Amino acid sequence: MSEIAQVAVKHGFGYFFSRNKLTDLLPGQEISPDGDASSERGRRLRETFDELGPTFVKFGQLLSTRPDVVPPDIVVELRKLQDDVSPFPFTQVEQVINEELGQPIERLFVEFVEQPIAAASIGQVHEAVLPNGRRVAVKVQRPTAPRQIEADLSLLYQAAKIAKDRVRALDFIDAQSLVDEFARSLREELDYRQEARNANTFHRNFAGHPRVRIPRVFWSYTSGRVLTLEFLDGTKIADLHPGELSEDERRRLAYAMAEAWMTMVFRHGIFHGDPHPANILMLGHPERIGLVDFGQAGRLTDEDMSKLTALFIDAAAENVDALPKRLADLGVRYDKAREAEFVGYLRDFYARYYGVRLSEIDQIQVIREGFQLIYEMNLHLPSRYVLLDKAIATLGSVGAELYPDFNVFEVAKPYARELMVQRFSPGRLARDARNETRDLIRVLRVAPQQLHDLLESLRHGQVEVRLARDELDLALRHLDVALNRLVIALVVAAGLIGSSLIGTFTTGGPQLLGVNVLSFIGFVLSGILGIWLLWAVMRRGRL
Repeated sequence: MSEIAQVAVKHGFGYFFSRNKLTDLLPGQEISPDGDASSERGRRLRETFDELGPTFVKFGQLLSTRPDVVPPDIVVELRKLQDDVSPFPFTQVEQVINEELGQPIERLFVEFVEQPIAAASIGQVHEAVLPNGRRVAVKVQRPTAPRQIEADLSLLYQAAKIAKDRVRALDFIDAQSLVDEFARSLREELDYRQEARNANTFHRNFAGHPRVRIPRVFWSYTSGRVLTLEFLDGTKIADLHPGELSEDERRRLAYAMAEAWMTMVFRHGIFHGDPHPANILMLGHPERIGLVDFGQAGRLTDEDMSKLTALFIDAAAENVDALPKRLADLGVRYDKAREAEFVGYLRDFYARYYGVRLSEIDQIQVIREGFQLIYEMNLHLPSRYVLLDKAIATLGSVGAELYPDFNVFEVAKPYARELMVQRFSPGRLARDARNETRDLIRVLRVAPQQLHDLLESLRHGQVEVRLARDELDLALRHLDVALNRLVIALVVAAGLIGSSLIGTFTTGGPQLLGVNVLSFIGFVLSGILGIWLLWAVMRRGRL
């Protein structure tokens, strides 16, 4: 934890440790309390993650997809983080393959290129040839990756605990859940068999597709730390030179990419979660692409796709008033009292950008404004859509770099309309009606027994009714105060009446100021209680 603190202070976050009384994390080190909490903080945080290493780079990439917890200026900077590291030695590659597949490289492959064609924080990819002559791409995990990742995750959990216990400014963030989400995603990436299953699903879904090719998985050469896929011979989008393609070719390539992702989202219900330009290849001509790196894959249920389609159609039709409800259906949470303000924000956003050519738009500014809206409205985004948001945003950015007038929503319209038509087709309606009828019959079948159990519980006094509404609790507190005041008022009235009766009908006994002593004491006590009750009512500002 001290290492994280030292790197953070080095990059200008000393003020954060001073203000939040965290200087004990840096024993013996002088920390300047001065600092601007907003000046270039995004850039400095990005540089901090870069220096801390690959796991923290990936964590920064996750934060860049969470504008509900990270301010817009930081989000924009964190999106620049790249998972780019040096390759590990070939001797370790041989060792991992031997351990995982049970045989040395020379027996498994006819050829195996020592120099990797790609390297990342978890593994690297080598080109090879199988005994049957098939060219393959072999992804091998770094031997130290699991141990390093677990050590880094331990540090992140410590940081999350400190943030929860000692940094009040971060109370609005559930840091523990954020690290849990990141740890779950990262551990899934460590299991290459999961990536192989994702690749196999995409390969099956796009089988026979004229413009999209997914590499085949070679299962006998695949394990938890080794993944062998068919080699796709093409040019990475990241490696395209500015003058390599004509404007028309770039347009066709951008739209081929968008159509592939719209097919995944609106037809297959499973989509590639990282459309980075290094993960998309142009295969020969611009209208034919290949995809690689299937470690991140998002899944959508049939209901998710229906809700997304309805949202998209309302957005495309500029039906702004319906958007808050559509977003709520997707699980986006916001303060209902600010719904009119939310709609106003959306109207302003539409007025500035809807229908404008992408070449005329500053995309970074659009991203900033969109995230600023999420941040200012304190919108809570459902985590299951975070990967989809990241994928669409990355795809839009890559497409716009290829072709400035690219519009991902223009490509999505026909897919959304087709999906909506399918939702209301006679066959689909009949199938939905059949499923709902089956569910209703199941409910009716168990209803008599459930009713019998409820009546038995009522008869034996075993039913409890619990009300947990804040408004009811407030009303009960007010009622309790009112009843207390009423009791005191009755005591005061009874004291006054009793004292008057004693003074009227009692002729003997000691007297004070011409009044029977008991009557006098009763008047004094009743007067004190009455004055106290009047003062309490006046202090609360209402009778």
